[in-house]
Amino acid sequence: MQHQINLTPITLYTQLLRAAELSQQKEIKIPIQQARLISMALNEMLDKINTDYSRLYDELKNKNTDSITVSMDGGGFDKQ
Repeated sequence: MQHQINLTPITLYTQLLRAAELSQQKEIKIPIQQARLISMALNEMLDKINTDYSRLYDELKNKNTDSITVSMDGGGFDKQ
């Protein structure tokens, strides 16, 4: 099982941004440590998306597609 991505820094940033918008601030400032945590969370998310995409692509590429063949003969109306 993969570890959970810590989304708390992104959530805190979103809340900070929303509060700034509601109070009509022109800018926001965050400490470098918080920016680093946001960057790490975003990179982990992108890595997971790329990994999942690659795995899905490989599975679909290597999937053995089963063919179904249907054949019909005309039959006949033989009198017996």
